Order: sequence, then structure tokens, then C-alpha cells
Amino acid sequence: MKEINTILIVEDDTDINNLIAAILKRQGYEVIQSFSGTEAVLRLELETFQLVILDLMLPGINGETLLKNIREKMKNEIPVLVLSAKASLADKVQLLTSGADDYMTKPFEPEELAARVYSCLRRSRKAAVSEPAKECLQFKHLLLFPDSRRVTVKEQELTLTPYEYEILSLLVQSPEKVFSRESLYEQVWKGGYYGEDNTVNVHVSNLRKKIAAADPDEDYIKTIWGIGFKMA
Repeated sequence: MKEINTILIVEDDTDINNLIAAILKRQGYEVIQSFSGTEAVLRLELETFQLVILDLMLPGINGETLLKNIREKMKNEIPVLVLSAKASLADKVQLLTSGADDYMTKPFEPEELAARVYSCLRRSRKAAVSEPAKECLQFKHLLLFPDSRRVTVKEQELTLTPYEYEILSLLVQSPEKVFSRESLYEQVWKGGYYGEDNTVNVHVSNLRKKIAAADPDEDYIKTIWGIGFKMA
């Protein structure tokens, strides 16, 4: 039986919300429409979703706060695609750093939205596929548990997005290998990514900050200038 993915649309503009819903329904997805951040919180507490499409300028709880709640207090593994009129690089970097999995600006093309949704869901499905139990991987004070997708540093559990986890997993599995940005694009986003060239940099920077908060005395990810990244 074909898996049905349910997507939560959080957008206060009725016309845009209905447009997104129509695009997704044509692709075979089930959709739940929410028109405020407060309504979205209730939906997330009561129902299960495979993806959230999130506007930022919302009545009640704004998009940035809702994203933080999803990552810290609610269902951390849900991919979040931000869809906003904010188009500056600083806005995009801030949202990706805060836990968004992808970012699109308005106005948008239906074909690109459908492609990005498919890419987010595909990445999430691959991350959720159950695998035989694997031994814990260790690097300095960092422990990575492939079977449960948990990461701890000095016994403090890190809250990572699916993309952050995949990047860190690749690096920890081959700590002596230098991964180019292009290689990380290919292996983490599986060729379905449409964003800016600095996206890997943003995710690695986010990983560094989270690890440093737990262990400020050690370096874990090293930048190889002009090439990419490896474990320090």
C-alpha cells in the first residue's frame, strides 16, 4: 500500500494557504491547513505530520517561535520547509541555523515547491528507515548512536535536525576523510536540493555551535580551506 504523507500548512494568508494545499493535493499528499501559529501548535500536539510548511509572519505565535518550539519541545524530527517573503541572505541563514530544513521565498513556482517538498520527505523517509542495530561511534567526547539517531557530547544529548545528523554521521564514520561541500550535497540532499551554495556551511556552523555548547574546550569539525570539512 502506498504511504500517504500528511503535511501541515501554516500560513495566515487564505489565498496562499489554499494555493499550497491545491499544489500538494495534486501531488497526492494529504494536507491540514492552519492559519495561525497558535492553531499550528494545537495541530502538532494532536496529530502526526510528515512535513510542516511554515510562514514566518503569523498571528499569535510567529513562525520563528513555532520553529523553535518544534525543534526543542515538540516533534524534533519533522522536516520544516520555511516559505516566506523574507528574501535576504541573513534571514535564510538565521532560519537554517535555527532548525529549518529548507527555505523558499515568495512568490514561488508550484513546480519548485512540489520538488522541494518531495526532497524533504525523501530525506526524512531515508532517515526513518529502520536498520540493524549498529555500535556506537565515538570521537573525543562525542557519541553517535546510529540505531536511535542520538548524539551526545559529554553525556549531554544534542538536538539535531535530520540534515545536521546526516552530515555529522558522515564525518564521524570517516574521521580522517575530507568531505567536499559538493560531496556532502550529493550524499545528504541526494541531488534534490535547490538552495544556495552556503547551505552546507550553515549546517556545519550550526553543528559546531551545538557541540561547543556541550564541550567548549575541544574542536570537533575542522574546515579544510578550499575543499570542505573533516573531523578535527
